[in-house]
Amino acid sequence: MDILKRIEKAGIVPVVVLDEAKDAVPVAKAMLAGGIDVMEITFRTAAAPDAIRAAAENCPDMLVGAGTVITLDQCKKAAACGAKFIVAPGFDKEVVTWCIKNDIAVVPGCVTPTEIMEAMKLGLRVLKFFPANVYGGLTAMKSLSGPFGSIRFIPTGGINCQNVGEYIAAPYVHAVGGSWVCPRADIIAGNFGKITALCMESKKAILDFEGRAGEKGLLQK
Repeated sequence: MDILKRIEKAGIVPVVVLDEAKDAVPVAKAMLAGGIDVMEITFRTAAAPDAIRAAAENCPDMLVGAGTVITLDQCKKAAACGAKFIVAPGFDKEVVTWCIKNDIAVVPGCVTPTEIMEAMKLGLRVLKFFPANVYGGLTAMKSLSGPFGSIRFIPTGGINCQNVGEYIAAPYVHAVGGSWVCPRADIIAGNFGKITALCMESKKAILDFEGRAGEKGLLQK
């Protein structure tokens, strides 16, 4: 199974902010226990490279990627540490081109037709939509799916346990991203059991929504 297919199967890509690399493995194990086997460790802290390496080396069942990748140097460092996919908040041709050349899955942020067209020129079909709640959420993505029917989005921003099912059910949504299943405060406090519970709750919310939508004939995919 390729990286993007595995992300699609997972449905949820937790956006993990780690202040200390030592928390990477406990968080990864907590998520696996909760039924989520993908994690995006962000470059918002200096601990990111070591955290990616720790999770990648010690949790073989977890698909570890790097997020908030803004520069090519960060991208190269993340890959060297074991990141299997790269997520960027915006579109940077240099980063995307390097990832493609080195056979690393990359999901850049694209919210305008121009950005989407630039990504399509490079062969990308799965794009981050961030911040989703600011740029119109499902309504905006549905509109964009008209002219760009081959594109699927990973929206991040404003998604939570209450609306995750609705997002996942949309045919133009590949998966969703967010930190609601791994709050930074709970990571710092070592509340790893809560992270497991939040992951389980969110996976159940998706199944429950699919069940209700299926009964009403509203399921879109």
